[in-house]
Amino acid sequence: MKQEKAMVLFSGGVDSTTCLALAIERFGKENVVPLSIVYGQKHEKEIESAKKVLEYYGMEGITIDLAPIFASSNCSLLKGSTKEVPKQSYEEQQKDGDGTPVSTYVPFRNGLFLSTASSLALSKDCSYIYYGAHKDDAVGSAYPDCSEVFYRAMNEAIYEGSGRAVRIEAPFINKNKAEIVKLGLELGVPYEYTWSCYEGKEHPCKQCGTCIDRQKAFLANGVQDPLWQE
Repeated sequence: MKQEKAMVLFSGGVDSTTCLALAIERFGKENVVPLSIVYGQKHEKEIESAKKVLEYYGMEGITIDLAPIFASSNCSLLKGSTKEVPKQSYEEQQKDGDGTPVSTYVPFRNGLFLSTASSLALSKDCSYIYYGAHKDDAVGSAYPDCSEVFYRAMNEAIYEGSGRAVRIEAPFINKNKAEIVKLGLELGVPYEYTWSCYEGKEHPCKQCGTCIDRQKAFLANGVQDPLWQE
């Protein structure tokens, strides 16, 4: 019987690193292909973190650059943006909103990433693509490409478009970040090597939405975020 393989969209953050650990547990690291994507993000430091995680697991990954596709976007997450990354939780950002995505939503990013991964997955003989979307990010359409309806639609499109050779796995689509961290702690995920902060400086800013959510997730599990220095 042919050995199944998986490609993992791997940013070096909490969610994607936990996804990587799950894929390794299921398929064995020799059958997992990590894919990291540079897209013009201010926090390119996460790519450095991805390399540290892969060194920890004794793996090699693929890194590709899709930054030119987002060159016209003024998303606050991107280097060329004139906007600042909001210093408040996602809940606060959406409180006075009208149900539109938050300013750190990169236009159809996950759609592009999954499509790109599909082409590579076929070339690498991978039957699955793992991505770490979770329900916290989908609340109030903050990140619409993290929603369950998006995942199901993309999964169907990729499955049919790949000749029914590739499926998407989104193991956290109905989990929150605290549940992801709980699972990661059980799997021994090296969270000390991961990176989440959108500012991408030497230390986490502790004020952007992803910093706040990350810290809450660790505290909900009774542990301190290893990057959250007092």
